[in-house]
Order: sequence, then C-alpha cells, then structure tokens
Amino acid sequence: MTALQAVRNISRLTLRVWRRDLDVYLTTWKTNFLPPLLEPVFYVLAFGLGIGSLIGDLVYQGVTVSYLRFMAPGVLAVAIMFWSFFENTYASFVRMYYQRTFDAMMATPLLVEDVIAGEILWGTTKSLLASVIMLGVLTGFGLVAYPTGLWVVPLAVLGGLLFASLGMICTAVTPNIDTFNFPIFVFVFPMFMFSGTFFPIDILPEWARILAWILPLTHVSLLVRGSTLGWYPDGAVWSLLYLTLVTAAAFLVALLLMKRRLVK
Repeated sequence: MTALQAVRNISRLTLRVWRRDLDVYLTTWKTNFLPPLLEPVFYVLAFGLGIGSLIGDLVYQGVTVSYLRFMAPGVLAVAIMFWSFFENTYASFVRMYYQRTFDAMMATPLLVEDVIAGEILWGTTKSLLASVIMLGVLTGFGLVAYPTGLWVVPLAVLGGLLFASLGMICTAVTPNIDTFNFPIFVFVFPMFMFSGTFFPIDILPEWARILAWILPLTHVSLLVRGSTLGWYPDGAVWSLLYLTLVTAAAFLVALLLMKRRLVK
C-alpha cells in the first residue's frame, strides 16, 4: 500500500481514538496538569534567575536580550518536543503491547489507519495542552510579548505533530520498551541540549551549527522564540517550510511503518 492510499483510509473515526485517549486523560488530569504548570517555574528560577544572574544579557540576532527572556521560549520548545514524543513512544507502546488497546480498537469498525492517526493526533494534543499551560505561566512572569506570542499555539500544533510522528516511527520499529533509551539519548537528548534552547547556536563551531540546523527542534526554537520576543527572526520562512515538509514526511512514514507492525 502506498502512502497516499494509507492517508485516504483515514476517516472521521480517527476522532473516536482521540476521544478515547482524552477520556483517559481527564480521569487523571490533575497529575497531567501539574508538570507543565510547575516546569516553567522551576526553569525560570533555576536557569533564568540562577544562571541568568551570572550571564546577564546576551546578543541574539543582533538584539540584546536578557538571558531569562532568551531561555523562556526554549522551555516552550522543549515542552513541544517532550510531551508529544514521549506520548507516542512509551504511552503508545504500552497501549499497543501491554494493554492490547490497539487490538481491541481494530476489532471495531475502525481501520488501522484511524488508530494510528488518532494516536498521533492525541500526542499532538498533549503537546498543545502543555504548551498553552506553560505559555500562561511564562506570561505571568512577563516573558511573552503579545499579540505575537499567540503564534506559539499553531507552532505547538505543527511541532507537536512532527514529534508525535517521530515518536510513532520509533514505536513502530522498537522491539521492546527498553529500546526507547536509544532514540532518546541519540536523538532527543542532543536536541534538548544543542538546538538553541538554552544558548544561541551561533557560538558553536561551524560543523556543530550545521548539525544543529538539521535538528527539527532548532527550527521550533527559532520560531517560538521569535513569537515570544515579538519580532520576526531571521530564517523564519525557511524554518517554517522545513518543519512543514519534515512533518508531512514523518507522518506518512509513521503511518506506513506502524501499519506494517500492527498488520501481521
């Protein structure tokens, strides 16, 4: 089956899968609500006020900003990645392998493409929910410029869909749950550190800058930071185009690989 045929098989029943995950989320919403609420507070206190007091101001794209204002959008970008990626790796693997939830859903009129797309949609939603909560907290600290800060919401959807799809790709090829340590330490953790989240990538050596621009989180960080700072960052159009193309490709690959795993 081609990617186009797989996409055509996705129906509105995808929302039933998404609704099932939402219902489960609402039963434990308190434990899911606290991390994105407290995480930016800890980052602001530890990195922004702690390390930021030592660093002071820095120059970002020719503009002098405080380290706290530079770091805050990096926290948002990391959240977009973490919440979607981990939802569609560990959580999806548990539903697929241990709880056999996928098997139960595929015994209904749902097609396998509906199940996969619904899972990715839910991972995207988790990213969006966490980002909105954290955006509100950072707004309370006075670290978000409006109205440009509202662009974080669609960026969270785009970035969440990308990392949810990448997470689903990992789930499709992972033989057991312990194997997730490999993509996390080889792919996710380097992005967390070297994608312009906590320091400008301009200070890196040329070879490291090239590698950084290949990483999708670098482009998410650029766009989110421009939104919260209130100006149009250099390379924003190219970053948006990059994310759009990579997201579409990742979604198609996730759909095909995951279907191959589920239909055996």
